Amino acid sequence: MTNHLIRFFRTKIYTALFLLCVIMLIGVVGYVVISGYSWVDAFYMTVITMTTVGFGEVVPLNEESKVFTIFLILASIVIVGYALSVITEYILSKNNLEELKHRRMQKQIDGYKNHVVVCGYGRNGKQAVKKLMAHKKAFVVIEKNKELEERLQIDGVPYIIGNANEDEVLIQAGVDRASNFISALPNDADNLFVVLSARQINNEINIISRASSESSYDKLKFAGANNVILPDNIGGNHMASLVVVPGLMEFVDNLNIIGKNNINIEEVAVEKLHTKTSGKTIKDLDLRKKTGCTVIGYKDENGDYFVNPEAELELAPNSKIIVLGRPEQIEALNAVYNID
Repeated sequence: MTNHLIRFFRTKIYTALFLLCVIMLIGVVGYVVISGYSWVDAFYMTVITMTTVGFGEVVPLNEESKVFTIFLILASIVIVGYALSVITEYILSKNNLEELKHRRMQKQIDGYKNHVVVCGYGRNGKQAVKKLMAHKKAFVVIEKNKELEERLQIDGVPYIIGNANEDEVLIQAGVDRASNFISALPNDADNLFVVLSARQINNEINIISRASSESSYDKLKFAGANNVILPDNIGGNHMASLVVVPGLMEFVDNLNIIGKNNINIEEVAVEKLHTKTSGKTIKDLDLRKKTGCTVIGYKDENGDYFVNPEAELELAPNSKIIVLGRPEQIEALNAVYNID
Protein backbone atom coordinates (compact mmCIF):
# COMPACT_ATOMS: atom_id res chain seq x y z
CA MET A 1 0.00 0.00 0.00
CA THR A 2 2.84 2.38 0.83
CA ASN A 3 4.56 1.84 -2.53
CA HIS A 4 1.28 2.46 -4.37
CA LEU A 5 0.84 5.81 -2.61
CA ILE A 6 4.41 6.87 -3.39
CA ARG A 7 3.95 5.95 -7.06
CA PHE A 8 0.64 7.87 -7.09
CA PHE A 9 2.25 11.04 -5.74
CA ARG A 10 5.16 10.74 -8.13
CA THR A 11 2.72 10.51 -11.04
CA LYS A 12 1.04 13.72 -9.88
CA ILE A 13 4.42 15.44 -9.62
CA TYR A 14 5.35 14.38 -13.14
CA THR A 15 1.99 15.70 -14.35
CA ALA A 16 2.56 19.04 -12.62
CA LEU A 17 6.05 19.38 -14.12
CA PHE A 18 4.67 18.53 -17.57
CA LEU A 19 1.99 21.25 -17.26
CA LEU A 20 4.63 23.79 -16.18
CA CYS A 21 6.73 22.96 -19.24
CA VAL A 22 3.68 23.21 -21.51
CA ILE A 23 2.56 26.61 -20.20
CA MET A 24 6.14 27.93 -20.44
CA LEU A 25 6.38 26.71 -24.04
CA ILE A 26 3.05 28.37 -24.84
CA GLY A 27 4.27 31.62 -23.28
CA VAL A 28 7.53 31.70 -25.21
CA VAL A 29 5.92 30.87 -28.56
CA GLY A 30 3.05 33.29 -27.87
CA TYR A 31 5.34 36.25 -27.23
CA VAL A 32 7.42 35.45 -30.30
CA VAL A 33 4.35 35.21 -32.55
CA ILE A 34 2.06 37.86 -31.01
CA SER A 35 4.56 40.47 -29.80
CA GLY A 36 7.42 39.80 -32.20
CA TYR A 37 9.94 39.28 -29.38
CA SER A 38 13.21 37.45 -29.86
CA TRP A 39 13.43 33.99 -28.28
CA VAL A 40 15.51 35.33 -25.38
CA ASP A 41 13.13 38.22 -24.73
CA ALA A 42 10.13 35.89 -25.06
CA PHE A 43 11.63 33.48 -22.50
CA TYR A 44 12.39 36.41 -20.17
CA MET A 45 8.82 37.73 -20.43
CA THR A 46 7.39 34.25 -19.84
CA VAL A 47 9.46 33.71 -16.69
CA ILE A 48 8.69 37.09 -15.10
CA THR A 49 5.00 36.69 -15.99
CA MET A 50 4.70 33.17 -14.55
CA THR A 51 6.59 34.09 -11.38
CA THR A 52 4.80 37.47 -11.06
CA VAL A 53 8.00 39.22 -9.95
CA GLY A 54 6.80 42.56 -11.39
CA PHE A 55 9.69 43.49 -13.67
CA GLY A 56 8.92 45.76 -16.63
CA GLU A 57 8.20 44.61 -20.16
CA VAL A 58 10.97 44.44 -22.73
CA VAL A 59 8.86 46.69 -25.00
CA PRO A 60 5.37 48.10 -24.39
CA LEU A 61 2.65 45.48 -24.98
CA ASN A 62 -0.06 45.93 -27.54
CA GLU A 63 -3.67 44.90 -26.87
CA GLU A 64 -3.22 41.37 -28.19
CA SER A 65 -0.09 40.91 -26.07
CA LYS A 66 -1.90 42.22 -22.98
CA VAL A 67 -4.76 39.75 -23.46
CA PHE A 68 -2.25 36.94 -23.96
CA THR A 69 -0.34 38.03 -20.82
CA ILE A 70 -3.56 37.99 -18.77
CA PHE A 71 -4.24 34.45 -19.98
CA LEU A 72 -0.65 33.42 -19.18
CA ILE A 73 -0.82 34.90 -15.65
CA LEU A 74 -4.11 33.18 -14.81
CA ALA A 75 -2.98 29.83 -16.24
CA SER A 76 0.37 30.10 -14.46
CA ILE A 77 -1.28 30.82 -11.10
CA VAL A 78 -3.41 27.70 -11.44
CA ILE A 79 -0.62 25.42 -12.65
CA VAL A 80 2.10 26.72 -10.30
CA GLY A 81 -0.33 26.52 -7.39
CA TYR A 82 -1.18 22.94 -8.35
CA ALA A 83 2.52 22.02 -8.61
CA LEU A 84 3.31 23.53 -5.22
CA SER A 85 0.38 21.76 -3.57
CA VAL A 86 1.38 18.40 -5.09
CA ILE A 87 5.01 18.76 -4.01
CA THR A 88 4.00 19.85 -0.51
CA GLU A 89 1.52 17.00 -0.22
CA TYR A 90 4.17 14.53 -1.38
CA ILE A 91 6.72 15.74 1.18
CA LEU A 92 4.20 15.64 4.04
CA SER A 93 2.84 12.27 2.95
CA LYS A 94 6.35 10.82 2.66
CA ASN A 95 7.12 11.90 6.21
CA ASN A 96 3.83 10.44 7.39
CA LEU A 97 4.50 7.19 5.54
CA GLU A 98 7.95 6.92 7.11
CA GLU A 99 6.43 7.50 10.54
CA LEU A 100 3.74 4.92 9.79
CA LYS A 101 6.36 2.37 8.72
CA HIS A 102 8.33 2.97 11.92
CA ARG A 103 5.19 2.51 14.02
CA ARG A 104 4.34 -0.73 12.25
CA MET A 105 7.88 -1.98 12.70
CA GLN A 106 7.86 -1.08 16.39
CA LYS A 107 4.55 -2.90 16.80
CA GLN A 108 6.13 -5.93 15.15
CA ILE A 109 9.13 -5.72 17.48
CA ASP A 110 6.87 -5.33 20.53
CA GLY A 111 5.33 -8.70 19.62
CA TYR A 112 8.69 -10.50 19.68
CA LYS A 113 9.62 -12.79 22.54
CA ASN A 114 12.74 -14.95 22.95
CA HIS A 115 14.18 -13.18 19.94
CA VAL A 116 17.73 -12.03 19.15
CA VAL A 117 18.94 -8.45 19.47
CA VAL A 118 21.89 -7.53 17.22
CA CYS A 119 23.79 -4.31 17.99
CA GLY A 120 25.56 -2.90 14.96
CA TYR A 121 24.98 -3.51 11.26
CA GLY A 122 28.59 -3.50 10.16
CA ARG A 123 30.50 -6.38 8.64
CA ASN A 124 30.03 -8.77 11.58
CA GLY A 125 26.49 -7.66 12.28
CA LYS A 126 25.45 -8.30 8.67
CA GLN A 127 26.91 -11.81 8.78
CA ALA A 128 25.02 -12.54 12.00
CA VAL A 129 21.78 -11.21 10.50
CA LYS A 130 22.29 -13.27 7.33
CA LYS A 131 22.55 -16.46 9.34
CA LEU A 132 19.60 -15.59 11.58
CA MET A 133 17.46 -14.91 8.52
CA ALA A 134 18.52 -18.22 6.96
CA HIS A 135 17.36 -20.01 10.10
CA LYS A 136 14.19 -17.88 10.30
CA LYS A 137 15.02 -16.58 13.75
CA ALA A 138 13.21 -13.49 14.98
CA PHE A 139 15.67 -10.65 15.52
CA VAL A 140 16.01 -6.88 15.84
CA VAL A 141 18.97 -4.74 14.75
CA ILE A 142 20.04 -1.65 16.68
CA GLU A 143 22.03 0.76 14.52
CA LYS A 144 22.91 4.35 15.43
CA ASN A 145 24.09 5.36 11.95
CA LYS A 146 20.99 6.73 10.23
CA GLU A 147 22.77 6.57 6.87
CA LEU A 148 22.40 2.78 7.02
CA GLU A 149 18.61 2.97 7.37
CA GLU A 150 18.04 2.66 3.64
CA ARG A 151 20.25 -0.45 3.51
CA LEU A 152 18.33 -1.96 6.44
CA GLN A 153 15.06 -1.32 4.61
CA ILE A 154 16.37 -2.85 1.38
CA ASP A 155 17.56 -5.94 3.26
CA GLY A 156 14.16 -6.29 4.93
CA VAL A 157 15.64 -6.15 8.42
CA PRO A 158 13.58 -5.08 11.45
CA TYR A 159 15.57 -2.31 13.04
CA ILE A 160 15.75 0.56 15.50
CA ILE A 161 17.82 3.66 14.80
CA GLY A 162 19.38 4.68 18.07
CA ASN A 163 22.38 4.41 20.38
CA ALA A 164 22.61 1.00 22.04
CA ASN A 165 24.39 2.65 24.97
CA GLU A 166 21.02 4.05 26.05
CA ASP A 167 18.81 1.77 28.11
CA GLU A 168 15.68 3.18 26.46
CA VAL A 169 16.87 1.95 23.06
CA LEU A 170 17.67 -1.51 24.44
CA ILE A 171 14.24 -1.74 26.03
CA GLN A 172 12.66 -0.54 22.79
CA ALA A 173 14.38 -3.47 21.05
CA GLY A 174 12.91 -5.85 23.65
CA VAL A 175 16.13 -6.86 25.41
CA ASP A 176 14.10 -7.64 28.52
CA ARG A 177 12.16 -10.28 26.49
CA ALA A 178 15.01 -11.49 24.26
CA SER A 179 16.81 -14.82 24.60
CA ASN A 180 20.05 -13.81 22.88
CA PHE A 181 22.03 -10.61 22.50
CA ILE A 182 24.81 -10.04 19.94
CA SER A 183 27.02 -6.99 20.36
CA ALA A 184 28.89 -6.48 17.08
CA LEU A 185 30.00 -2.89 17.53
CA PRO A 186 33.44 -1.98 16.12
CA ASN A 187 34.68 -0.39 19.36
CA ASP A 188 35.48 -2.62 22.36
CA ALA A 189 34.59 0.13 24.85
CA ASP A 190 31.12 0.42 23.30
CA ASN A 191 30.69 -3.36 23.38
CA LEU A 192 31.68 -3.39 27.04
CA PHE A 193 29.16 -0.72 27.99
CA VAL A 194 26.38 -2.35 25.94
CA VAL A 195 27.05 -5.77 27.47
CA LEU A 196 26.86 -4.26 30.97
CA SER A 197 23.57 -2.55 30.14
CA ALA A 198 22.02 -5.64 28.54
CA ARG A 199 23.04 -7.85 31.47
CA GLN A 200 21.54 -5.35 33.91
CA ILE A 201 18.23 -5.30 32.04
CA ASN A 202 18.00 -9.07 31.49
CA ASN A 203 20.00 -11.32 33.79
CA GLU A 204 19.00 -14.49 31.92
CA ILE A 205 19.86 -13.41 28.38
CA ASN A 206 22.67 -15.14 26.48
CA ILE A 207 25.18 -12.45 25.47
CA ILE A 208 27.69 -12.82 22.64
CA SER A 209 30.11 -9.97 22.07
CA ARG A 210 32.71 -9.11 19.48
CA ALA A 211 36.16 -7.98 20.59
CA SER A 212 39.01 -6.47 18.60
CA SER A 213 41.83 -7.02 21.11
CA GLU A 214 42.62 -9.93 23.40
CA SER A 215 42.91 -7.54 26.35
CA SER A 216 39.16 -6.91 26.09
CA TYR A 217 38.27 -10.60 26.36
CA ASP A 218 38.36 -10.90 30.15
CA LYS A 219 36.70 -7.51 30.62
CA LEU A 220 33.76 -8.47 28.44
CA LYS A 221 33.41 -11.81 30.21
CA PHE A 222 33.47 -10.03 33.55
CA ALA A 223 30.86 -7.55 32.29
CA GLY A 224 28.46 -10.40 31.61
CA ALA A 225 29.18 -11.77 28.13
CA ASN A 226 28.65 -15.52 27.86
CA ASN A 227 30.85 -15.72 24.78
CA VAL A 228 33.45 -13.34 23.37
CA ILE A 229 34.45 -13.67 19.73
CA LEU A 230 37.77 -12.40 18.34
CA PRO A 231 37.21 -12.29 14.55
CA ASP A 232 40.87 -11.68 13.74
CA ASN A 233 41.99 -14.67 15.81
CA ILE A 234 39.38 -16.92 14.22
CA GLY A 235 40.44 -15.87 10.73
CA GLY A 236 44.13 -16.37 11.50
CA ASN A 237 43.58 -19.77 13.12
CA HIS A 238 41.47 -20.89 10.19
CA MET A 239 44.13 -19.92 7.65
CA ALA A 240 46.85 -21.64 9.66
CA SER A 241 44.69 -24.77 9.96
CA LEU A 242 44.39 -24.88 6.18
CA VAL A 243 48.18 -25.29 6.15
CA VAL A 244 48.50 -27.73 9.08
CA VAL A 245 45.45 -29.94 8.44
CA PRO A 246 44.13 -28.92 5.00
CA GLY A 247 42.06 -32.06 4.42
CA LEU A 248 40.25 -31.76 7.74
CA MET A 249 39.54 -28.06 7.26
CA GLU A 250 38.23 -28.70 3.76
CA PHE A 251 35.80 -31.21 5.24
CA VAL A 252 34.71 -28.74 7.94
CA ASP A 253 34.27 -25.96 5.37
CA ASN A 254 31.96 -28.22 3.39
CA LEU A 255 29.69 -28.68 6.41
CA ASN A 256 26.81 -26.33 5.65
CA ILE A 257 25.22 -24.78 8.72
CA ILE A 258 23.94 -21.57 7.11
CA GLY A 259 20.87 -22.53 5.09
CA LYS A 260 17.78 -24.05 6.67
CA ASN A 261 17.11 -26.49 3.84
CA ASN A 262 20.64 -27.73 3.20
CA ILE A 263 22.37 -27.91 6.56
CA ASN A 264 24.58 -30.81 7.67
CA ILE A 265 24.69 -30.20 11.42
CA GLU A 266 21.81 -29.64 13.81
CA GLU A 267 21.59 -29.02 17.56
CA VAL A 268 18.42 -30.47 19.08
CA ALA A 269 17.04 -30.18 22.60
CA VAL A 270 16.31 -33.60 24.05
CA GLU A 271 12.83 -32.45 25.08
CA LYS A 272 11.96 -32.32 21.37
CA LEU A 273 12.98 -35.93 20.96
CA HIS A 274 11.16 -37.33 24.01
CA THR A 275 8.59 -35.94 26.40
CA LYS A 276 10.35 -37.82 29.20
CA THR A 277 14.11 -38.10 29.07
CA SER A 278 14.63 -40.01 32.32
CA GLY A 279 16.29 -43.32 31.57
CA LYS A 280 16.59 -42.56 27.86
CA THR A 281 19.95 -42.99 26.20
CA ILE A 282 21.43 -42.07 22.83
CA LYS A 283 21.05 -45.72 21.87
CA ASP A 284 17.33 -45.62 22.69
CA LEU A 285 16.83 -42.73 20.28
CA ASP A 286 18.07 -44.88 17.40
CA LEU A 287 18.42 -41.79 15.21
CA ARG A 288 20.69 -43.59 12.76
CA LYS A 289 17.95 -46.05 11.84
CA LYS A 290 15.06 -43.55 11.92
CA THR A 291 16.67 -40.63 10.11
CA GLY A 292 20.18 -41.60 9.01
CA CYS A 293 21.72 -38.92 11.25
CA THR A 294 24.66 -39.61 13.54
CA VAL A 295 25.07 -38.17 17.04
CA ILE A 296 28.51 -36.52 17.19
CA GLY A 297 28.16 -34.42 20.32
CA TYR A 298 26.28 -33.93 23.56
CA LYS A 299 25.77 -30.79 25.67
CA ASP A 300 24.63 -31.55 29.22
CA GLU A 301 22.39 -29.44 31.44
CA ASN A 302 25.45 -27.59 32.80
CA GLY A 303 26.61 -26.51 29.36
CA ASP A 304 29.54 -28.95 29.16
CA TYR A 305 30.22 -30.53 25.75
CA PHE A 306 31.10 -34.16 25.04
CA VAL A 307 32.44 -35.14 21.62
CA ASN A 308 31.40 -38.53 20.21
CA PRO A 309 29.37 -39.53 23.32
CA GLU A 310 28.84 -43.16 24.28
CA ALA A 311 25.66 -44.86 23.09
CA GLU A 312 24.71 -45.67 26.70
CA LEU A 313 24.90 -42.04 27.80
CA GLU A 314 21.66 -41.04 29.54
CA LEU A 315 20.03 -37.86 28.24
CA ALA A 316 19.39 -35.42 31.05
CA PRO A 317 16.63 -32.78 30.99
CA ASN A 318 17.65 -29.43 29.47
CA SER A 319 20.48 -31.06 27.54
CA LYS A 320 21.10 -31.10 23.79
CA ILE A 321 22.54 -33.42 21.19
CA ILE A 322 24.48 -32.46 18.06
CA VAL A 323 23.79 -34.57 15.01
CA LEU A 324 25.55 -34.84 11.65
CA GLY A 325 23.95 -35.90 8.38
CA ARG A 326 23.29 -35.09 4.78
CA PRO A 327 20.73 -32.33 4.13
CA GLU A 328 17.99 -34.85 3.35
CA GLN A 329 18.77 -36.73 6.58
CA ILE A 330 18.55 -33.51 8.61
CA GLU A 331 15.21 -32.80 6.93
CA ALA A 332 14.05 -36.30 7.86
CA LEU A 333 15.06 -35.64 11.48
CA ASN A 334 13.06 -32.41 11.52
CA ALA A 335 10.07 -34.14 9.94
CA VAL A 336 10.07 -37.21 12.27
CA TYR A 337 10.27 -35.11 15.44
CA ASN A 338 8.34 -32.09 14.11
CA ILE A 339 11.26 -29.70 14.69
CA ASP A 340 10.79 -26.19 13.30
